[in-house]
Amino acid sequence: MPATTPFFRHSDLEAAAQLVHRTMSPTPQYAWSRLAEVTGCEVWVKHENHTPTGAFKVRGGIVYLDALRRSGERVEGVITATRGNHGQSTAFSAVRAGIPATIYVPRGNAADQNAAMRAFGASVVEFGKDFDEARVECTRVAAERHLHCIPPFHRHLVTGVATYAFEFFQAVSDLDTVYVPIGMGSGICGVIGVRDLLGLTTEIVGVVARNAPAMALSFERGRPVPTDSALTFADGIATREPQDEALAVIRRGAARIVQLAEDDIAEAMRVYFRTTHQVAEGAGAAALAALIQERGRLTGKKAGVIFSGCNIDASIYRQVLAGETPMPG
Repeated sequence: MPATTPFFRHSDLEAAAQLVHRTMSPTPQYAWSRLAEVTGCEVWVKHENHTPTGAFKVRGGIVYLDALRRSGERVEGVITATRGNHGQSTAFSAVRAGIPATIYVPRGNAADQNAAMRAFGASVVEFGKDFDEARVECTRVAAERHLHCIPPFHRHLVTGVATYAFEFFQAVSDLDTVYVPIGMGSGICGVIGVRDLLGLTTEIVGVVARNAPAMALSFERGRPVPTDSALTFADGIATREPQDEALAVIRRGAARIVQLAEDDIAEAMRVYFRTTHQVAEGAGAAALAALIQERGRLTGKKAGVIFSGCNIDASIYRQVLAGETPMPG
């Protein structure tokens, strides 16, 4: 039974798409023939690596900051926590709106991500051992300094990122299954919401790292199941505290969640490079890795994979291309 979504109506989605497309063009979707050879099915890739920040998150930032501007709230600055792509989205949209942005990241965060956020004009602060510790500190500082805190999951963010699914489903008909990586859940909730609004029967499959299984465990048990760690090199899915609202939509609207070994993710990154010459970050390759793992299910069918981003440090990517699996950290 398709899920109902609390996040947006059809009119909201269309307005969000118009807003996003004033800043960036719709991203392409291609059916790569060599990926079909690898997966045994017709596979369409939604290229969210082709955005102004190299990842799908920018769509959410555009919509969120526009809604904040229109709300009339007096805002001295915005603050958020991230491993990178959400932070780039916030920096890109806030600074363009003339609002100072402060981004909290965990210690040892990807240098290229930090550099990109600073290049957009944000201040970057390193704190904590992982995303969730950085998020807690970010929330404390927001209250102390009276800054507007942008959460990792919010209906405006979901509505914004859902515009990629709107483009995808309109461009490619009759997709049997779409694989979507799960971090905090905005991407997959957007895909589920658009699927339902359009009245499609496409199966939605979530994808997580086996070393960051919080959402998969929560999906199975029907309640949020936090974990003590999220030790995956795929930063975009390295989360350990599921959001209640996201979990509710995912449980109603996703068919299942696939868990991936780190080696699976690294190999999918190499497959993307060999077959399409696209550079994928770990989370960006996760959907393809899940399709490869389940290729027997999709033989002769039409699958979609969300290439969610390409932001990866050069040193890590060199390891991957050398046939290695990077250590998380």
